[in-house]
Amino acid sequence: MYAYIKGSLEVKSNLYIIVETGGIGYQIYMPQKAIEKLGEIGAQVKIYTHHHVREDNISLYGFNNQEELRMFELLLSVSGIGAKSAISMLSEVSPSSFALSVITNDVSKLVKIPGIGKKTAARIVLELKDKLKTETATEKPEEIVEINQGEEKVDELIAALQVLGYTRYEINQVIGKIDVKELALEDSIKKALILLAK
Repeated sequence: MYAYIKGSLEVKSNLYIIVETGGIGYQIYMPQKAIEKLGEIGAQVKIYTHHHVREDNISLYGFNNQEELRMFELLLSVSGIGAKSAISMLSEVSPSSFALSVITNDVSKLVKIPGIGKKTAARIVLELKDKLKTETATEKPEEIVEINQGEEKVDELIAALQVLGYTRYEINQVIGKIDVKELALEDSIKKALILLAK
């Protein structure tokens, strides 16, 4: 419903902010780390939002960039993960680190997040890896361009970006600008996310 909200930052708390635009104050729940990155009261901010609707509650959840929003929406697609759990995860792990954990089956990294046990962490990896396979299978053939396939680090980078919801077409636009062989995988993911945000 709302892609983003841009306006004046009126309130900052540990759980939410209030952004005023057009004479309306929007209460937006955000990860604590995301709130800390915002400016002082009165600053102009642009918050990417997810409009969350349940039978007993309608809320706005906000993020500083589209990668955090994508990760939040992916987490909501995992059975047993609610909005509050997803927000707390985003306060503890970056999208690049999260994608790396999923594609490398690193459950041990996910269980370090408060409120995430072994079963939930294993379910996150299983369901999002399955989702990745499904999305790859349903992409249009013309979107797939051959780019150094077969190199393990390139394949892992592609998989990590697909976990975060990017299409092969979008990935192909930036992957040639990254020195994948020289960088650690997480650094390659971070650089790709910066390029994809432009």
